[in-house]
Amino acid sequence: MPTSAIMFQGTGSDVGKSLIVAGLCRLYARQGKHVRPFKPQNMSNNAAVTAEGGEIGRAQALQARACGVAPSVHMNPVLLKPQSEIGAQVVVQGKVWGQAKAREYRTLKPQLLPAVLDSFARLSKEADLVLIEGAGSPAEVNLREGDIANMGFAEATDVPVLLVGDIDRGGVIASIVGTLALLPDGEVARIQGYLINKFRGDPLLFDDGLTTINRATGLKSLGVVPWFERAHLLPAEDAVALNGYRTETKGAIKIVVPRLPRISNFDDLDPLRAEPDVRVELVEPGYALPADADLILLPGSKSTIGDLQALRAAGWDIDIKAHARRGGRVLGLCGGYQMLGTRLDDPDGTEGPAGAVDGLGLLQVETRLGGDKALLEVTGRDRLSGKTVRGYEMHIGKTDGADRTRPMLDLGGRPDGAVSADGRIMGSYVHGIFAGDDFRHAFLNGLRTRARSDVAYETLVDQVLDELADHLARHLDTQRILDLASRTAR
Repeated sequence: MPTSAIMFQGTGSDVGKSLIVAGLCRLYARQGKHVRPFKPQNMSNNAAVTAEGGEIGRAQALQARACGVAPSVHMNPVLLKPQSEIGAQVVVQGKVWGQAKAREYRTLKPQLLPAVLDSFARLSKEADLVLIEGAGSPAEVNLREGDIANMGFAEATDVPVLLVGDIDRGGVIASIVGTLALLPDGEVARIQGYLINKFRGDPLLFDDGLTTINRATGLKSLGVVPWFERAHLLPAEDAVALNGYRTETKGAIKIVVPRLPRISNFDDLDPLRAEPDVRVELVEPGYALPADADLILLPGSKSTIGDLQALRAAGWDIDIKAHARRGGRVLGLCGGYQMLGTRLDDPDGTEGPAGAVDGLGLLQVETRLGGDKALLEVTGRDRLSGKTVRGYEMHIGKTDGADRTRPMLDLGGRPDGAVSADGRIMGSYVHGIFAGDDFRHAFLNGLRTRARSDVAYETLVDQVLDELADHLARHLDTQRILDLASRTAR
């Protein structure tokens, strides 16, 4: 069967492209179509491991789930993982390719296009519909040369484009009209329509706005999508989502998380946030970590030494050690686990400038960064509760020391992590463990005695994806989207 394809580009970042694609993936998959998501280039430290032992953006893993298929490295062939304000690790078809500063990457992009086109061709062979997500905005004309993320890819594959605008941030009429005004005629002709996302209130009140856009652009609206309240229950694409992070005001169990500059895989927090008796508080620099925390959780990091230095600059090391002296509990995941040790050594500059620093000294372990990156799905059990855990490892470096004789997890006979002698400080390399309902309840019950909630996290994610699909079906012309995509059937 010929493969149809269509690309969703935004008037800016965080306009909701990822969720629009995820919802449509679920909608069309429920109609019996073989749907695949695709994002040529992504920039995010929120990543997922694939069955091939590679990594892709978390959003594409969620979109694959919406399609009912396993995530593949070909769904996101280029992943940029920021390590500093001007540089990023470059992952190509799931494997670390190298590092590049922003200026260097501009000249590198044309070299990556063949890999992008190869991945798109592979996906197209197993699908009858590919839903493509752009990155940022095509109106960033200063980045157009060698582009592989937006119009450069659309032209290379001859796919039609739909423009997504975010009305919640204001100025959506100007953002859509202005985007087209900045594009050359050939790229404007590729845009077949637009949709308005994140509308609050009565969509009929925007009818005059649609008329204005239609007259100014000659395009037709495919719908106005009202704000989807339960979107926060789905894993977010990148750290931009943390800017609007909702801290619940209630919850007997208080989990405090310092927001590190290069925080990664922060969807580890999502299952905890879904619990009605848990309050996850993300603390910004400039604020002390609350003294009444039941747990301080140090999340993953894409630049562990750099984030440890930022943690100290914020004074959080003092707060964490005071919490530990009071008998409080601390959990470090991946980079957070490495920070809890006595020493961090990066002799080859794997995550930044070469060097070594003292850790927080709460676990008697040392970490040496370097070597091949561990990328694998794992299954095992929690040593304390005996409950089954499932997750994935995504890290560079090895950790060893006296507290490793008390591992946190047993991964099929392979020990993982470390626990302090008093059992209150813990670290693990495994992401995703809180998605398991039995383990999550046992862990939380160790913080405060609680009645088990009825939250079934994995089921919840699928329920929200179904609700999102229904939401889009009510407010978008989904048949028109299919008709436009089918024009490119190849």
